[in-house]
Amino acid sequence: MGEEEGLKAKKSDFKAWYAEVIRSAELIEHTKVSGCSVFRPWAYFIWEQVHDYLDAKIKALGVSNAYFPLLIPKSVIMKEASHIEGFSPEVAWVTKGGDSDLEEPLAVRPTSETVMYDVFSTWVRSWRDLPIKINQWCNVVRWEFKTPTPFLRNREFLWQEGHTVYADKSEAEKEVLEVLDIYEAVYKDLFCIPVIKGKKTLGETFAGADYTTSVEAILPDGKSIQAATSHHLGRHFSKAYDIKYLDKDGKYEFAYQNSWGFTTRSIGVMIIAHGDDKGLVLPPAVAKYQVVVVPIFNDKTKDEVLKEARILAKKIKARVFLDDSDKSPGWKFNHWELMGVPLRIELGPRDIGNKQCVVVKRNNGEKRIVKLSDLDVKSLLCEVSDELYAKAVKVLGERVKKAKSKDEIFSLIGDGFAVKACSCGDERHEIELKDKLGAKSANMPFMLNNSSKEMVLEKPFTKKCAFCDKEATDVIIYSRQY
Repeated sequence: MGEEEGLKAKKSDFKAWYAEVIRSAELIEHTKVSGCSVFRPWAYFIWEQVHDYLDAKIKALGVSNAYFPLLIPKSVIMKEASHIEGFSPEVAWVTKGGDSDLEEPLAVRPTSETVMYDVFSTWVRSWRDLPIKINQWCNVVRWEFKTPTPFLRNREFLWQEGHTVYADKSEAEKEVLEVLDIYEAVYKDLFCIPVIKGKKTLGETFAGADYTTSVEAILPDGKSIQAATSHHLGRHFSKAYDIKYLDKDGKYEFAYQNSWGFTTRSIGVMIIAHGDDKGLVLPPAVAKYQVVVVPIFNDKTKDEVLKEARILAKKIKARVFLDDSDKSPGWKFNHWELMGVPLRIELGPRDIGNKQCVVVKRNNGEKRIVKLSDLDVKSLLCEVSDELYAKAVKVLGERVKKAKSKDEIFSLIGDGFAVKACSCGDERHEIELKDKLGAKSANMPFMLNNSSKEMVLEKPFTKKCAFCDKEATDVIIYSRQY
């Protein structure tokens, strides 16, 4: 049997490579509805690992899971003007039920602030009813864009969305950053990717929020991607949806609110961050099979080798798959490299005689001969994770450059870098960058204040704005984006 050919496209041809990887590695199947994809088991397993990890972290914050309806009445979704203005182009509407026109159009959930907060208003009467901490795992639909890209920009995608209500503003704002830390941990612990925590500029703030914080990933081509967001909504929604409570002094006050979400976009970030010309490179924490055992045999040695391979596979304390098919070893090597399995263990007659095996790491192709008595799969998987993260940290350091002038910003972004620059905060600079380069602000990065041990915005490293002669007030990361 011939060997599997592997990928035709190279990662340098990103659009073709990405489209081929997600299909060939059995992550996605397209449907007849553009932007609405099938998440095949290989991909959905990854999302299950995110769900389990993140769900535990969310519950540790005292947040409870619930479920709210997919369909939202137009009268409800229109209550917060700036919010619906921001989402209006993305909303899909249901106007008929069977053969009858609906009395009121129903929005297909683009996000759940409106439907949740309409209900929250009936739950809150006194300060004793607060805080409310609700999360839901669900799908959402956003319809505005013309060219969907699976995982990165689907019309329908999966996520968790947390929505909380507080009497105390400081408690609400504390939670915003606690959630951001959790999102950073998901990317590090599961996906082996470092992210930049920060605050969005005013122009990139979530519609209806006081401010938005985010984690941003910088990928090998210098583009950034918004990896997750945590918003402080202030009192905008509580005033629109009449979420008020009687405080301890007998006065009515409007509540403070947060919303935060993490989506299946994270899978796309992982694919781009680690994938190579051979296909996927899966971090061990999210791989359905962490180890594949490939027995190498001919007709004479088949029975003996398969027997020993089964014994070996049963001893391995990891998610393991024994590929005992009749396909050629070369086919199997190519296939499991394409699928991104972190470790391949080869076992042939000579290996059995020498009481050894051959271990190959997917992330860098390193091959080792290991005595079966010394085989430590757990340590090897940790090596793979550590090496993936270290490589991604190196990419982050290399692809973000400081710039002190507009010409330098434009030149570096044009050369495929993300840029950290000082700004006066004038939104016209962002607009110019978008119009001329198709680049945007990612966020204003946080730094740790050594004295207070709190996260604060980075301070400008130049006195003047890189775009003009005004005083610099912010540090902003700019880049082309996915």
